[in-house]
Amino acid sequence: MTGHDVLRSAAEHHEIEAAMITVDIMIPVYNEERALPGCVQVLHEFLGAQFPFDWTIVIVDNASTDDTATVANGLAEQFDRVRVRRLERKGRGLALRETWRASTATVVVYMDVDLSTGLDALLPLVAPLVNGHSDIAIGSRLAPGARTVRGPKREFVSRCYNGLIRLTHGAGFSDAQCGFKAARTDTIRPLLDHVADDAWFFDTELLLLAEFNGLRVHEVPVDWVEDVDSRVDVVGTARDDIRGLIRVARAKSTGAARVAGLPRRPGPRAAHPDVVLGRAEGGLSWQLLSFAIVGVISTLANLALYSVFRLWWPVLLANLVALVITTLFNTEANRRFTFAARDKTRGKTHLQGFVVFGLYYAFTSAALLVLHRVDPDPTRLLELAVLLISSVLGTAGRFVLLRGWVFRTDNRKDEE
Repeated sequence: MTGHDVLRSAAEHHEIEAAMITVDIMIPVYNEERALPGCVQVLHEFLGAQFPFDWTIVIVDNASTDDTATVANGLAEQFDRVRVRRLERKGRGLALRETWRASTATVVVYMDVDLSTGLDALLPLVAPLVNGHSDIAIGSRLAPGARTVRGPKREFVSRCYNGLIRLTHGAGFSDAQCGFKAARTDTIRPLLDHVADDAWFFDTELLLLAEFNGLRVHEVPVDWVEDVDSRVDVVGTARDDIRGLIRVARAKSTGAARVAGLPRRPGPRAAHPDVVLGRAEGGLSWQLLSFAIVGVISTLANLALYSVFRLWWPVLLANLVALVITTLFNTEANRRFTFAARDKTRGKTHLQGFVVFGLYYAFTSAALLVLHRVDPDPTRLLELAVLLISSVLGTAGRFVLLRGWVFRTDNRKDEE
């Protein structure tokens, strides 16, 4: 067999595999009688011309009260690959849960009816799911390479919210709420029964549960243009999402977030037998180096924040707020880099982290109180020096507690 024959055989094999893949693309709509026809026509033309897999567009009429149902049914009659499903209860999360769960396609996708996300990202979104590399794929407006056009208010709220997710839950994804996501149907189905939210927090909850259960989330940087006619209450939605973050944290701590029947990916291993990664082995030298770097950054940030807060607040309050902010960063950075404990159950870890934080705060605050007892009116420079020394000593104690207590199980596992 010649090289040309081999290449032709491989190409034919890939064509056969592609022909076996089916993709359902859900478009949840609520009172979108005007936007829906243009969306379906553009999407239908794009898929027919550039999408290599067998596809179906599913319009999910999410309890609309206008003529959306009539328009949707008309589009289903006009286009042979368009289907309609009507739900009598409102909620985007509900719409996605019901339609994704009922789908028999290999991959399920959803996108917003305004098509704010460029369709060129659709194939990169689906491809890692088809080849088995990832379990869920999401479009990201915040990933490197993404290009977005949106107002400053929405940009600020979005970045703050996604930053809060990373700090509080250690999430690895950058954009939880971009309306452009896909998943392997057989993988996502067991997860859907554990997603409680029926509204806008559905996306975030799904991703947090997926990561918590060891699924791989793939991010695709997208081109995204804000729909100025959007009826989403950004601030109100963000407020509800914060409540959802607390609820998911509780589920993690009680074990209720564990989902049976999901695939378990093996831990990373070096492809070459001579390759040894210090962090993966959990070596003390790496941990000391990483902890020192994180500690220096945290200490400098703590001093800077303390100096600013002391302009308005008394000593203990300024120290508390500065420590809370920097401890969030410090704990998450050490979990990810120093102790390589991304897969550790976070409920007990967070509780132990609060204990360590309490001891650290008590120690540094005691040092400041002793200073003010000895010198009722110390200079700001002396106050910062005492805080610096106590922070260094407290950091050393914190390392011992993190390594020997909070992340003890992970260390033992790495040393085996």
